[in-house]
Amino acid sequence: MRSLFVMDPLDKIHVGGDSTYVTMRECTDRGYPVWMCTPDGLYTHQGRTRARATKVRTTADAPYFHVESTDDIDLGDVDVVWMRKDPPFDMSYIFTTYLLDMAPPETLVVNKPRGLKLFNEKMWVMSQWPHFQPETLLTNDMAKLRQFVNDGEGRSVLKPWDGNGGRGVLVTERGDRNLGSMVELLTRDGQEYVIAQRYIPEVSTGDKRILLFGGKPVGVMLRVPDAGDHRANMHVGATVEACELSEDDRAICDAIGPSLQEWGMVFVGIDVIGRYLTEINVTSPTGIQEMNRLYDTKLEADLVDCVLQQLDAHRAQLSAVEAP
Repeated sequence: MRSLFVMDPLDKIHVGGDSTYVTMRECTDRGYPVWMCTPDGLYTHQGRTRARATKVRTTADAPYFHVESTDDIDLGDVDVVWMRKDPPFDMSYIFTTYLLDMAPPETLVVNKPRGLKLFNEKMWVMSQWPHFQPETLLTNDMAKLRQFVNDGEGRSVLKPWDGNGGRGVLVTERGDRNLGSMVELLTRDGQEYVIAQRYIPEVSTGDKRILLFGGKPVGVMLRVPDAGDHRANMHVGATVEACELSEDDRAICDAIGPSLQEWGMVFVGIDVIGRYLTEINVTSPTGIQEMNRLYDTKLEADLVDCVLQQLDAHRAQLSAVEAP
C-alpha cells in the first residue's frame, strides 16, 4: 500500500502522542512506501491533483522521520491519501478538500473529502442525532443566548461552533454578571454563531474519547480535567484513564456507525460525556498512542488493516462499475 499523508510539517509533530506519526511508522514497518506533504504542496493540472511530496521513512528512534527524496507525484501514483491536517477547520482546510476531491477514482482518500466538507464536528450531531445531545441552541442572537442560560436550572456551556481543543469553551449560569460580556465576545457582537448547551455534570469525572475504525469502536479512554479547569482536553492538562464502553456508548456507536461508513469516515473519534454525544471528530482525530499505553495495544496496526480492507472494497466497487 503506497500512502501519501497530507499533514502538518514534520518538525511540528509531537511524536510522543501523535496518531499520524505512529500510523506512518506502522506503514514503514510493513515495508509500505510513504510520502508526506503539507496542504500547500497540493495542486492540480488538467483536473488531476498532484503533490510536491517528500518520501519519508518513519522510525521509533530519533530523528524519527528520515527523508529519502522530494518528488512531484500524481495522486494516482499512491493507493491511499491520508488527510491528517490538524484543525482549525477554516477555508484553507476546505480548499484542501476541494483539491482532494480531484484525486483519481482509483485512489482512496481517508477520510473522504466530501464528508469532511459536509460534517462539522460539533454540528453533525445536532443535525442527525439531536436525541443524543443535551438541550442545545445554535444562534448568533445575543438575547437568545442570554435567555437560554437564564432559563436553565443549572449551569450552561457556551462554545464557538467551529472551535477545537477546548478553545473558547465557557461555563456560566443564571445570574452570572459576566454573561453579557461572554456572549458579546463569543458572537463578536452578534456576528458569529455560538453553541449553547446544558452543562453535563459528569464532565467533572471526565469525558470519553472513543475511536472508531470503519464505523466500529476499537478503543476508549477517559479524559479527566485538571482540578483547575473544566475542559477535558489533553493539551490543557487533562489526564487519561482506562475505562469501558457503557451500554449508552455502544448504542451511540451503533447509531452513527452506518453513516460513518456511508460517508467514508474511516478514522473517527467521538466525545461522550455521561450518556451524551458531544462531538464527532473527523478532521484529524487522535488518541491512538494514549490508548496503546493504557491497554498495551497497537491500534495503528488495526487502523492500517482497516484501511487495507477499505481499499479492497473500494477497488471492488470500481471494478463492478467498470464491468460491461
